[in-house]
Amino acid sequence: MNRYPTWRYVLVACAIAAAFLYTLPNFFGESPAVQVSSAKSTVKADEALLARIERTLKGAGVQPTGLLLDANGLRVRFADTDAQLKALDLIEKALNPEHDNPSYVVALNLLSSSPGWLTALHALPMYLGLDLRGGVHFLLQVDMQAALQKRLEAFSGEVRSLLREKDLRHAGIAREGQTLRIRFRDAALRDKAELAISAQIPSLDLARRDDGKDQLLVATLKPAALKSEQEMAIKQNITTLGRRVNQLGVAEPVIQQQGADRIVVQLPGVQDTAKAKEILGRTATLEVRMVDEEAMRSGSSFNVDVFPERKRDGSISNVPVKKQVLVTGDQFTGASATFDQDQRPAVAVELNDAGGRVMRQTTRENLRKLMAIILLERGKGEAISVATIQGEFGSRFQITGSFTPAETNDLALLIRAGSLAAPMEIIEERTVGPSLGKDNIEKGFNATKWGFIAIVLFMSVYYALFGVISSVALGVNLLFLVALLSLLQATLTMPGIAAIALTLGMAIDANVLINERIREEVRGGQTPQAAIAAGYERAWGTILDSNVTTLIAGLALLIFGSGPVRGFAVVHCLGILTSIVSSVVVSRAIVNLVYGHRRRVARLAIGNTAWK
Repeated sequence: MNRYPTWRYVLVACAIAAAFLYTLPNFFGESPAVQVSSAKSTVKADEALLARIERTLKGAGVQPTGLLLDANGLRVRFADTDAQLKALDLIEKALNPEHDNPSYVVALNLLSSSPGWLTALHALPMYLGLDLRGGVHFLLQVDMQAALQKRLEAFSGEVRSLLREKDLRHAGIAREGQTLRIRFRDAALRDKAELAISAQIPSLDLARRDDGKDQLLVATLKPAALKSEQEMAIKQNITTLGRRVNQLGVAEPVIQQQGADRIVVQLPGVQDTAKAKEILGRTATLEVRMVDEEAMRSGSSFNVDVFPERKRDGSISNVPVKKQVLVTGDQFTGASATFDQDQRPAVAVELNDAGGRVMRQTTRENLRKLMAIILLERGKGEAISVATIQGEFGSRFQITGSFTPAETNDLALLIRAGSLAAPMEIIEERTVGPSLGKDNIEKGFNATKWGFIAIVLFMSVYYALFGVISSVALGVNLLFLVALLSLLQATLTMPGIAAIALTLGMAIDANVLINERIREEVRGGQTPQAAIAAGYERAWGTILDSNVTTLIAGLALLIFGSGPVRGFAVVHCLGILTSIVSSVVVSRAIVNLVYGHRRRVARLAIGNTAWK
């Protein structure tokens, strides 16, 4: 009656062992490290960089305790902060001889000190939020007016190209504030232009005006288009910030919209606030320009812009390009790695309608000439692709060259990431020191510890042996919860610690229900063995109902909440699931081990009286 088959005991034991294994990394703490990532999209963190850093550190007598190369860059671990700070200076000087034009981002970081065998099993510590680990909090204000003005400038180019294509002569197009003013010499041309613009650019609202001898069309963004542009600016900036934060090696950063035009950025574990501000403040965009081949042949730099081009062999050559910008980054709508008709690696690119019209006209007039794609970052540019125009094309075309498949993937990523973001300004900055985070962890741990001890004392006194068994099951529940948070790489915050403490109090309710049910069965005349079986079976329905209703409330917090509320909800929902398993399955397994092998049980040690 109260015996489990052997496989069920083994299953419970394996689950507890696995939970202990995945909880273990949280006890090893963190060690100081230096994070190295590319500051330029055309520079990679690879094996050659790793070897270069090793030589630099070895030459200076600084011994790292580990090196890790992954998609986010290179991380070098050290035994103490003194070695970390010394290594930071050495690596910065070796990799960035030009301070004003760095090729790599070198920043302080913290890495888990878990042994390699645990990491190999994907047993990693849970992430800690800003309030527990320390770090920086930024509130960024997006300059929506500048974003809209830039969009109107783009519409100005579209209107100019459209009128040229329709052979409709105008007397000038100018942006004034949040409007475009298009001048015509006669009303008939204005009417034709109004029809053409309304058909091709539906985002603009057109109004007729008379300005002395000139006939005007005043274009403004429609309300729906205005809202769409503002939302797009926010989304684009959040995406761009996410890519930049990756260079700092931040685990589980928080980047989310706040209000209509603000973005919150929280970077747990970041020690170098100045470096974080520098990375977040970077701007990047793409430009397509024609190469000035005459200047290239003569070596002249008069009336041209000269940008470096990094060759596959590592050498750098200068490319003179004309000053006229044909297409900008915000006109690229897509890019993907592919192969051309000769099965050579290439990049398939898509432009919006305005960019397509400009590109069609340019390529028609410049066959067999060189075109360059320029990536601009931190006020400096670099030619990431220089290719010959093989034929006329418009919104869709391919970029070919001496590329490998991996390089075409990188180039496609650069093009997709090259869109201009709306200007931003840091309007609030808060720093949480590691010592404060450590103090928060200690207080949260103590609160959970003393709460657990109080529950164990009460249960052991009130329910005797069954109270002890319930306390063991409660400890297993805590083990399962921490293991799940670590396995899912969830972020633990102060509200999360509060949810853990609450989970302990709620989880013991199920065992109280079971123990009281067993008492009632014994009072009703059941034998001890039958009382145990009936107590677990009849309490199960009540336990399930109460936990499901609580889980519904937790899921509502998870779906509709944000920030600290969401962090609380994650731990709360996981705690409900683990408490069901621990209070019913684990405690029943222990009770069965204690009483199940006995043929006759004279009494149950379940508190107050010896029940017969």
